[in-house]
Amino acid sequence: MQPIIKIKDLAASYDQKQVLTDITLEVCNNDFLGIIGPNGGGKTTLIKCILGLKAYDRGNISYFKNGNAVKNIKMGYLPQYNLIDRKFPISVREVILSGLRRERGLILRHNKQEIQHAQLIIERMGLETLEDRPIGQLSGGQLQRALLGRAIISDPEVLILDEPNTYIDKRFQDKLYDLLEDIQKECAIILVSHDISTVLKKVQKVAYVNQTLKYYPDAQVLSTASVQDIF
Repeated sequence: MQPIIKIKDLAASYDQKQVLTDITLEVCNNDFLGIIGPNGGGKTTLIKCILGLKAYDRGNISYFKNGNAVKNIKMGYLPQYNLIDRKFPISVREVILSGLRRERGLILRHNKQEIQHAQLIIERMGLETLEDRPIGQLSGGQLQRALLGRAIISDPEVLILDEPNTYIDKRFQDKLYDLLEDIQKECAIILVSHDISTVLKKVQKVAYVNQTLKYYPDAQVLSTASVQDIF
C-alpha cells in the first residue's frame, strides 16, 4: 500500500511543555490505525498536527496522493464530543452538509445533488426522521452520528475520529464499527480511543502515544500481557 501521510521526527508542545517528541509514523491508503495511550499523552495533539489545526515545533508531516507529494489531502474529522456547542441553532441536515464547506468555502445554498447525498448519509447514520431536528434536541449518540456523517460527506482520503464511542449507545456501537469497516474500503481511518480492548479487535495497526510513539503493525498479535506492558 502507498503512504498518504508521512510523519518524521515530529515534536510539539503546549505552553512551553513538551507533549510530543520524535514521532515517526506512516499512514497508508486503506489503513485502519488505532491510536491509544494515557490521558495527556499526546493523542489528540498528534491528530491536530496531522489535520493542520496545530503548529508543531520541529519535524515534518508530508502528504501524498497516488505516490506523489501534495500540499494537503482531503480529511474528515470527528472531534471529541465535548468540543461541540449543542446550543448552536443548526439541524441534523445542516450539520452534515457543513462537511462540504472545507471544499467550497462558506456555502449559503446547496444544490439538489448535495442535498440528496446528505439524505443518503442521514439514512446510513440511522438518523432518518431527525433531519430537521436541532442538534440541541439530540441524544449524545444521535449527535455523534450526525458528526460522523459530516466527516464523511466530502469523501475524504483519511477519516480521523477522536474518541468516537463517547456517548454512543451500545446498539449503535456495533453498527458504528460495521460502518467504519465499510468506509475503510474507500479511505484510511485513524481512530483515537481509550477503549483498548475494542480498538484491538477492530483496527489493523496500533500506535501507542505517550509523548513518544510505539508502533505495532499488526494489532492482532498484541496479547493481553503485551498491552499491559506498554502502560
